Parts: sequence; structure tokens; C-alpha cells
Amino acid sequence: MDVTRVTPRDRRRLTAVAAGVTAALALGGLSTVSAHGADSADSARSATDTRPTAETTPIGFGAGTTGGGNAAATTVTSLDAFRTAVTGDKAKVVKVSGLISLTGQVDIGSNTTVLGVGSGSGFTGGGLRLKESTNVIVRNLDISKPRKPSDGITVQKSTKVWIDHNTFSADRDHDKDYYDGLLDINHGSDNITISWNKFADHFKGSLVGHSDNNASEDTGHLKVTYHHNWFSDVYSRIPSLRFGTGHFYDNYVQGAETGVHSRMGAQTLVENNVFRDTEVAVTTSRDSDVDGYAVLRGNDLGGAATEVSRTGSFTTPPYAYTAEPASSVVATVTAQAGAGKL
Repeated sequence: MDVTRVTPRDRRRLTAVAAGVTAALALGGLSTVSAHGADSADSARSATDTRPTAETTPIGFGAGTTGGGNAAATTVTSLDAFRTAVTGDKAKVVKVSGLISLTGQVDIGSNTTVLGVGSGSGFTGGGLRLKESTNVIVRNLDISKPRKPSDGITVQKSTKVWIDHNTFSADRDHDKDYYDGLLDINHGSDNITISWNKFADHFKGSLVGHSDNNASEDTGHLKVTYHHNWFSDVYSRIPSLRFGTGHFYDNYVQGAETGVHSRMGAQTLVENNVFRDTEVAVTTSRDSDVDGYAVLRGNDLGGAATEVSRTGSFTTPPYAYTAEPASSVVATVTAQAGAGKL
């Protein structure tokens, strides 16, 4: 490689690859790593047999979410058919077959399961919105390049949500405000689990609580669990959490400027995660007038700094879960997170 043509982003990717290889060797089972740190299929099979597998029901704050349950499934291949199928609050299961282009967002009614068919099914150019909805599941979708002001998924004034095994992506070739967030949760939403997703190539990952000035609506709400997600070359907001309560465990963060950002009094438990090629893994003291709180335990920071100005009181989540050790997180997450892995 001509070193005079290596860009800063190239160096970040090469560093991430090297870090992934180092972690793989330490685990003793991962032999090859791609530019995003993913192990090969053979390597995945050689990892420990005791690592977690996909859940059939959500773990964490979103526990008890059932979506459309056992309702008969409707398969759609067009945007118009999808809009019609997800409207209303009756129990429904909507399967999306193929990649659908859209502008803006489609509103999802309550008691709904949206499920991508196979791999590569989903939406590009915009996304989904859960507004004043309850009991919604979104799984196995590829959601890419949500043009501003649309997020890949917006959860607004909604409760009981499970977002699982999706791939969210954009690119880093445009200005940071060209696209909007990949997954934003706001306006007092509550009881949400974000699990086994891949977030890639974006500036603004996942924002929980949209404004410092929204305390009256958000305080006591915004309870969110993130587990077994893979953040690859996402610049920040992994997540950014205001006012609420966040449990961030067994996630793999690779190539970030800042990872977990707790602010405006938010309580965050950061547990058994792996950070690679990341400058600041956790901060409680940036960009808001009021700092947040954080408790860190069992993480592999990979040399990343931490900026914890206030230690939190949220140490015991009010639900059953098992956090695997950080030493196996890279193998587990790179093998199983994202769409097409169910």
C-alpha cells in the first residue's frame, strides 16, 4: 500500500482490524477478521458452545413485548402494501420481502411484529416511526441511509418495544447531518430492549432523550436495555442517554470517537462490553449543563479513556439476565448480530 495515500479513516479501519485480530487470538478460536472485525463462519463455529443465542422473547426492560403474537402473517413487497399492513392497533405480523425505497418514515401501529424475510429485506432512504404505540417488535430488517430528518427507527411516546437482529447503516462520506440517527428513542418512551443489532458507518448512532429541556416528559421514563449489539465505525451516541435509565451490556464498540454518553442525570450501567479503536468509551460530562451517572464493571476498554464525573446508583437491573464475560463478546456478537442471523 502506498502510505502517502492512506486516509485517517483507512488508518482507523486498519487499527480496528488489528485490534480484532488481537482479540481473536486471545479468544483462541477466531482465525480471520474482515475490515469490520467480523470472524469467518469457520471461526464462529469454533467459539465456545456456551455463548448466548438468539432469544425468542426479549430480555431487559422490553421483557413482555409480544408484538403481533400468533396473528396470521401478511407478506408485503411494496411500500404501499407495507403502509396498509402496519396501520391500526389490531394484532398483526407483517413480513417484508425485498428492499423497499422510501422517503420519510412509515408509522407502525400497536401490537405489531415487523419481520424481514431472509437477508437483505428492509428499507433504504428513510425508516420507521413508532409514535404513541405499544407492544411492537421489529426484527431482521436492513435499514440504510435514513435521510434527514428521518431516523432509521424513531421510538416516540411508545412503550414495550423490542428491536432485534436488524442492520442499520449509512456512510461516512457525507456531512454528519446529511443522514439522521440510526435509532432514536424520545418523548417519554419506556420499557425497550435493543438486542443483537449491527450499527455501521454512521456519525450519530442511537439517541435516547432528544433535548436537555425535556425533563418534565422524560424523567422517570426512557428505560432501555442494549445488549449484544455491534457498533462498527459509528462516531458517537452509543448511546447518548438523557434523564433515563440505561443498561448497556455485552456490546462490541469498534471505531468510535465517544461511546456511551450519560447526561442530564441519566443512570447508566455499562457492563462486560468490548471497546476497540475508541477514544472515549464512557463519558458523563460532555455537551449538557448537567452531568449523567455511570457504573462500569467487567469491560474491556482496549485502551479507551473514560470520563466518569459521577458514579451512579443503578447497579442491579430489575430483571433476570446473564452477562457473558467480555472475553467472549467479540466472537459472539460478530457471529450473530445483524439481519440475516435469525
